[in-house]
Amino acid sequence: MLSLLWLIPALPAAGSVLLVLLGRRLGRAGTAWVGTGSVGLSAVLALLVCGSFLAAPPAGDAYRQVLWTWFDVGGFAPAIGLHLDAVSIVWVLVITVVGFLIHLYSVEHMERDDGFTRFFIYMDLFVFSMLVLVLADNLLLLYLGWEGVGLCSYLLIAFWQEDAQNVYSGRKAFIVTRVGDTALIAGLFLLFTHYHTLEIGQLMHLVASRSPAPDSGVVLAAGLLLLGGAVGKSAQAPLQTWLPDAMAGPSPVSALIHAATMVTAGVYLIARTNVLYTLAPDARLAVAIVGTVTLLLAGFSALVQRDLKRALAYSTISQIGYMFLALGVSGWEAAVFHFMTHAFFKALLFLAAGVVIVALADEHDIFRMGGLRRELPAVFATFTVGAAALAALPLVTDGFYSKDLIIATSLGSVDGGAWFYVASLIGAFVTGLYSFRLVWLVFFGARRTEVSRRPRWRQLVPLYALAALSVTGGFVWMPAWLGGFEPLRKLLDTALPPAPMEGAAAHFAESVGAALITILVVAAGVGLSYVLWMPRRERTQAFAAAPSVQPLVALWLGGWGFDWFYERVFVRPVKRFAHWARHDLVDHVVGGIAWLNLAGWRGLSAGQNGRLRGYLAVTGLGVVLVLAVVVLR
Repeated sequence: MLSLLWLIPALPAAGSVLLVLLGRRLGRAGTAWVGTGSVGLSAVLALLVCGSFLAAPPAGDAYRQVLWTWFDVGGFAPAIGLHLDAVSIVWVLVITVVGFLIHLYSVEHMERDDGFTRFFIYMDLFVFSMLVLVLADNLLLLYLGWEGVGLCSYLLIAFWQEDAQNVYSGRKAFIVTRVGDTALIAGLFLLFTHYHTLEIGQLMHLVASRSPAPDSGVVLAAGLLLLGGAVGKSAQAPLQTWLPDAMAGPSPVSALIHAATMVTAGVYLIARTNVLYTLAPDARLAVAIVGTVTLLLAGFSALVQRDLKRALAYSTISQIGYMFLALGVSGWEAAVFHFMTHAFFKALLFLAAGVVIVALADEHDIFRMGGLRRELPAVFATFTVGAAALAALPLVTDGFYSKDLIIATSLGSVDGGAWFYVASLIGAFVTGLYSFRLVWLVFFGARRTEVSRRPRWRQLVPLYALAALSVTGGFVWMPAWLGGFEPLRKLLDTALPPAPMEGAAAHFAESVGAALITILVVAAGVGLSYVLWMPRRERTQAFAAAPSVQPLVALWLGGWGFDWFYERVFVRPVKRFAHWARHDLVDHVVGGIAWLNLAGWRGLSAGQNGRLRGYLAVTGLGVVLVLAVVVLR
């Protein structure tokens, strides 16, 4: 069964190619079957292959499948090879299963769109690229998948290209992530130059065997460069500005690319290359700081957003910040766990938000919604489950178990500390505020917009499935004070080092007392959100509109001014230089050379008149001039 691993990415690729070739002939029904079916078959095969892996783990708890050698130049012969272990299993299952549910949802969500076939071509291509990224056994192939998801992201964000703002959002996402990608490729060059391989297993072995000296500087530099790539792709500070604008794409795009898969590519990269960061404490500290700053900045920004999808986008940035914090304090397994649970509840929230937006005739403003719990009861129930998981409602949601593990690790790990712990608790409080703020404003209160369209089974089935996963997904890793049922931890132990927990802080972090603090913080956030946006809704809105508060609200609403800063420091100077450079000295020199060539051509061509007398006269004149030169010498 493991030998069929290559088929998992191949099926979505085949679906995309088939739609390119036969899309017009297949019609909408055929397109839906091919686009959704190819990812569905990939999900079934992924379950079978991963189940076979778990039932009979191969030697070394990893399976490598080399398909062919990509090229061979100067002894550098990267292979098209796939690597399956505990880490890639989690990503593969999430990509394929959640991807299939989103594809099924999309059949109905996009049924009236003129670009129906084009949409599924891009979506299948994205799933293929993401699977290549997480299954690659070498960093060069990983980078190919990395750029593939970047391309698909651009195509899907700007899917409705008739609107100039959508095109701008897609271009912005492409350019900003390219900044991080430049750092990533520089890191790959550095690693290859020093270690002469990009095969991940071999590379990590060489790094570990030659540490600490003389490679400590190289390891630190490589870790920071790879972090730069991860920051760009995972929308972490200071390159987080592209993700809120990426909500211009269709809601299924937001669910698949910008919640469940693509934005977690940076988390996967750092987890996969954890040896680099284990041996470079400064790089690991940088990861923790980036995550901590991001989860707080994005959390406060989510608190004031009016656009439903932008609020969810900022929550995605914040939750990935939690994953980066976990990676930075050596909680590799906790980060992977939160990736899994986050994929379930955030995909659920985006899909439910898509139903609400379409039902209200493309209305995005949460303050123009309200009273929808009776009009859309299924959406209300599933959205509330997703919001509860996002807020980490204790015991009954998967978000509680993964977030509590990160909070505990931030305190108890030898790489953690009180500052990380306090920041993670503040983030949990703010998350409770903004997650249920959406529930109160969208589904409660007076109805402000009429419902024009209701969801059907192809939209409801994914919502119910993701809601079930958002409730039960956390049971695969339960803390010791709840019985210590930890099959996911045991699986990840085969591929990732456990977080080093030592001392009194670690003992407290793993106790029921620490969990109670987390529960109380979350409850306080949810409770305060009810007070602010249920009985005191008008007062809260009036307070937010007060002149003394407006500057702070505007700062949070605009993402802390990062776009303003980049516009003035980078974008405008580059535009001015480009405008000047259109007619600079170099252009004049090149233009002058071209003019001289043209003038010479015209002069010489004038003599080509076909008259023999003229040719003989010129020849005679030439002979006379030559004789004159000879005689005068």
